[in-house]
Amino acid sequence: MQELLQVADAVAREKNIDREIVIAAMEEAIQKAGRSKYGYDHDIRALIDRKTGEIALFRYRQVVEAFNPETPELEPQQILLKPAQKIKPDAQLGEYIIDKLPPLDFGRIAAQTAKQVIFQKVRDAERERLYEEYKDRIGEIVSGVVKRVEYGNVTVDLGRGEAFLRRNDALPREHFKNGDRVRAYIYDVRREARGPQVFLSRTHADFLAKLFKQEVPEIYDGIIEIKAVARDPGSRAKIAVISHDGSIDPVGACVGMRGSRVQAVVGELQGEKIDIIPWSHDTATFIVNALAPAEVTKVVMDEDNRRLDVVVPDDQLSLAIGRRGQNVRLATQLSGWNIDIMTEAEETERRQSELKTRSALFIEAMDVDEVIAHLLVVEGFASIEDIVETSNEELGRIEGFDTDVAAELKSRALSFLDSKKKAFEKRAAEMGISKELFSVKGLTQDMIIALGEKGVKKMDDLGDLASDELREIVGADKLTESQANAVIMAARASWFADDNKAAHNG
Repeated sequence: MQELLQVADAVAREKNIDREIVIAAMEEAIQKAGRSKYGYDHDIRALIDRKTGEIALFRYRQVVEAFNPETPELEPQQILLKPAQKIKPDAQLGEYIIDKLPPLDFGRIAAQTAKQVIFQKVRDAERERLYEEYKDRIGEIVSGVVKRVEYGNVTVDLGRGEAFLRRNDALPREHFKNGDRVRAYIYDVRREARGPQVFLSRTHADFLAKLFKQEVPEIYDGIIEIKAVARDPGSRAKIAVISHDGSIDPVGACVGMRGSRVQAVVGELQGEKIDIIPWSHDTATFIVNALAPAEVTKVVMDEDNRRLDVVVPDDQLSLAIGRRGQNVRLATQLSGWNIDIMTEAEETERRQSELKTRSALFIEAMDVDEVIAHLLVVEGFASIEDIVETSNEELGRIEGFDTDVAAELKSRALSFLDSKKKAFEKRAAEMGISKELFSVKGLTQDMIIALGEKGVKKMDDLGDLASDELREIVGADKLTESQANAVIMAARASWFADDNKAAHNG
């Protein structure tokens, strides 16, 4: 019977799983074959001696209460107390009477069943080992050999299991054939119906970061930190780095002597061009760096909407935008800010248009002349509300103004807003708009009227909207998607309050 143990040892070594799992699978297979011979209703158990390999087969029957008319028929796995005590005088209720059965003479069908059980158990054990080994290795780079290629999807042999590199996770124009060695990034490990799956990627932004970590000792040691990565896989990438040691240039360290370090990464990524950019805590400076090699003459920031207007010389526009918008798109991904590129001529034209529009607003609302309106715009006032929120002293410091002019301007601004509020409230009342909407942060009076015209007149109506519907009604340029979501969640707050109140009362 030693041959049985030798087989178990060989399978355990080949599949790299515990010997005990293989022996347990064999016991289950023998047990299944025993039940097919003696009956599936019987509790048949097999035991393989771990030292000799000898197989023993047993039938287990539990001792139950004495038979009476109300007791259902005994099951094959049960035995009454009196018969049990004839076999074992000290038998007690609940314990098991164990009968040793003669060794099995495996028939062809029983042997086939046993073989299937063993294979299934070994396969399950392999899958569990694969999951346990790789579930904590997400974020690592692994190397393997291409085992199969089907419709561009690649199965990679990692030596201790297989992984999957989908066509979308491979670089464009990258073709693999059986036997090729491939390096990739583990981005997910999960259990699926067909077993645990290890998913690889060569397009993931972190793959680029990990490659630099392998090539640049200063990154591995933590002296240089990779702050952000943006990729157009197979074409171009930008990587932002910062040094925690003032004596070390982060860009130079990543480039390496004669470009050796960056070229090693470029070679792995099939020639993908890589821009290495110094990180800066100042957003404007960082984005100027990110748009390199284009020159930037001016940056205007809108922090509330995380938007930047970047002004470049006319001859630098195509360079700043990049082929098919690639340069500005990667800079946007890298920084997390929306970037609008415009030429100096376009910026001048837009500034003149804004000057004219805002001046007209002040002239009409406060009945002031063009000079005063122009001064207010130049000083950065964009709305009547801005004037009301500014102190008389600050207004009086504007060149050509004094405290009397400041007080008069503020008085006219307040009068205009007051009349506008009354007109708004009257219009809202005529339309049947609930006053609850007035208090929703982020909604202006004009937005509330626009909503009312579309039948959105109560908090519940507003809460039922999706963010894209809200933006379409009030104007997509008036609210960002995150602002629209905040407005809708504010409207839904009463729903949650009602649910909590009902739960508390219940």
